[in-house]
Amino acid sequence: MTEVAFADATPPAPSVIRALFGKLAVSYREVMDDTSLPASQRVQAVLLGDAVGALLVLFPQSHLLDLNRLAELTGRTLTAIPQERLDRMLGKFNQSMLPGLPALNGSPCLYEERLLEEPTLLINSGEPGLLLEISSEAFKGMMSKASAATFGEPLSLIRPNLDRPDDDREEIIQAMHAFTARRIQQRLEETLEIPPLAETAQKIIKLRVDPNATIDDITGVVETDPALAAQVVSWAASPYYASPGKIRSVEDAIVRVLGFDLVINLALGLALGKTLSLPKDHPQHTTPYWQQSIYTAAVIEGLTRAMPRAQRPEAGLTYLAGLLHNFGYLLLAHVFPPHFSLICRHLEVNPHLCHSYVEQHLLGISREQIGAWLMRYWDMPEELATALRFQHDPSYAGAHCEYANLVCLSVRLLRKNGIGSGPEEDIPDELFERLGLPREKAEESVKKVLEAEVLLRELASQFA
Repeated sequence: MTEVAFADATPPAPSVIRALFGKLAVSYREVMDDTSLPASQRVQAVLLGDAVGALLVLFPQSHLLDLNRLAELTGRTLTAIPQERLDRMLGKFNQSMLPGLPALNGSPCLYEERLLEEPTLLINSGEPGLLLEISSEAFKGMMSKASAATFGEPLSLIRPNLDRPDDDREEIIQAMHAFTARRIQQRLEETLEIPPLAETAQKIIKLRVDPNATIDDITGVVETDPALAAQVVSWAASPYYASPGKIRSVEDAIVRVLGFDLVINLALGLALGKTLSLPKDHPQHTTPYWQQSIYTAAVIEGLTRAMPRAQRPEAGLTYLAGLLHNFGYLLLAHVFPPHFSLICRHLEVNPHLCHSYVEQHLLGISREQIGAWLMRYWDMPEELATALRFQHDPSYAGAHCEYANLVCLSVRLLRKNGIGSGPEEDIPDELFERLGLPREKAEESVKKVLEAEVLLRELASQFA
């Protein structure tokens, strides 16, 4: 039931908001605005925009909205929309102030997830002097279509020098040094315009290195991304894994079918896969990107199991290396869009060459170089960066060589069976020996994967 408490001189919440709360069955209490109300509970709403469109951003008034951090998070250069445009929008609802309710203006919404740490929140009603108090659970329910992230800077961490003028010179010098160093450090990243690592991926990476991480932890992370959760459940329910009974949840997928290790790396691969979109252009007569990735991961999965137990690397991480082995291809398309079509056209007329030759000739770098660099920039495991960087060198015997060797072997075995692009390449005996794999056993692993080709194509379609 709605509770109401406001002074007679203060108008009630606009009818459009009251109707919205009634429709959503959200209880609220009308509160007179007062400076003594906790800033951490007061929801600040700001409408930002760029060429893509508008974005409603919500954060506690106890934080500063850092536009640079927001740009890193969204990959967009967002600024406040012109006041005239905001006034026109508010005028449609007879409001004079912007309430923090995305359902009213229809814009996508991003909110600071630390808002949910408060038991209750105070939202602008659209009328000066009147706030609407709701529970954080109700707020979260209204944000079902919004995205949560951490992008605000707590004011408690910002300490202006108000009373120490003798420190001014030193602080100015320190600020200039930090700014210059930051510019130098970010020059490459800014030039390449690399998208920020998705928040879900960041959480999964933390879990990967946490020895105390549990099934509940990874389940919780995956379930915060509905699309990711659906993919993991669908993956486990695939006939490829011959799951016993119906898979009803992410926890089911982990406990009954896939296992913790595979799910955490699969989820990471899926999350990263969303970061860069598939290019619209591609070479003719080539295996679709995700189809080749899934085949490679499946072959690596079989090869890893076939290795002597004492030599086996981390199975989930080798699987991830297979999923992402060609990630540099997506990055080339993202970073060099004018040149990417040219690369595709050259690959079409040079089927006898490995793509590395074409890319080196046209760009001076290969997808393996830029893919490995991105893995390191995103603080991914060094094994993964090594796997991407040395995947076409069958003689590589350096640190983490087993990961690169497994990708190399898988790609070449698949190419011999008509999957992938470029020429078929010999597989030297020393590559098998380094992995402790008899050639016959390795070829048997590929055969089993190809027997399930239809099922693997269905899995690959989830990525596309």
